[in-house]
Amino acid sequence: MAYESSYPESLTMRESVRSSPPLSVLELQQLLVTGRSILNHADEVWPNLYIGDQDIPAFRSKLERLRISHILNCAHSEHHNNADYYKTIGITYLGIEAQDSPTFDMSVYFIPAADFIHQALSGGGRILIHCALGVSCSGTLVLAYLMIREHMTLVDAIMTVKDRRGIIPNRGFLRQLTVLDTNLRYGRRI
Repeated sequence: MAYESSYPESLTMRESVRSSPPLSVLELQQLLVTGRSILNHADEVWPNLYIGDQDIPAFRSKLERLRISHILNCAHSEHHNNADYYKTIGITYLGIEAQDSPTFDMSVYFIPAADFIHQALSGGGRILIHCALGVSCSGTLVLAYLMIREHMTLVDAIMTVKDRRGIIPNRGFLRQLTVLDTNLRYGRRI
């Protein structure tokens, strides 16, 4: 997948986005619905970074084929596969017990998730971020990573991901990402 080919357009958009006011939650939702449909259990949305659904971790062969070295599970449950299981197959695991609810505070996980993703990618790893359907919780944390570690605006992050995997963070998550975007734009502490 050629990521570089979309960068010149993104850079032009990035400059206009930085000088324009942030989009409303409704405008962000409208931007997101123009994205790609979900066709796979996992899709590469950034080099070596995959978003997937809850089914893909159950298939060890798929994880091996994708050469996944790290998993961030946004739908962690003590009743399912955990760090001990993944350790036996050579995968570093982080589980977050997130709820796909507009009232759930996902923002408390923005920094830890971004740090975990960055650690995986900077060490030459390949990471899968997944939740139940691979659209809301996992999409939210990938957008936060791109904003925090790759210095993208929220719109840039959405534009980067949406054409590779259809994601639809819920309204509450979009509000939290908007706050993050504003804080990052104005150099506020996050």
